[in-house]
Amino acid sequence: MVADLVRGKKVEEAQTILNFAIKRASDPILKLLNSALANVKNIKNAPVADLFIYKITVDEGPAGKRVLPKSRGRGEIIKKKTSHVTLVLDVFREEEKKVKKGKKVVEKKEDKKITKKK
Repeated sequence: MVADLVRGKKVEEAQTILNFAIKRASDPILKLLNSALANVKNIKNAPVADLFIYKITVDEGPAGKRVLPKSRGRGEIIKKKTSHVTLVLDVFREEEKKVKKGKKVVEKKEDKKITKKK
């Protein structure tokens, strides 16, 4: 749900949304976004104002299995779920308007039969 909030947004706008989101997952995603920004600044030297979140996915990660003791010597398995978050940033470019070539309009001429009534 939190990833859907920031998908396709500019980086500054996404940071503001994540700062004020009440969801528990907003803090780790904000931390990931800040880390990605630091990498871009060091490696690519791209301006932060032009960056936007091109793609963000949250996939299932490995589950840690724990055993909780129960009555009569049994054990209940508890799965501690984890997730993998992938974040891709891209530079926002205003696309030039492309003029699409119009389809040629071909008019079909219909043969009209003229019949005379006697």
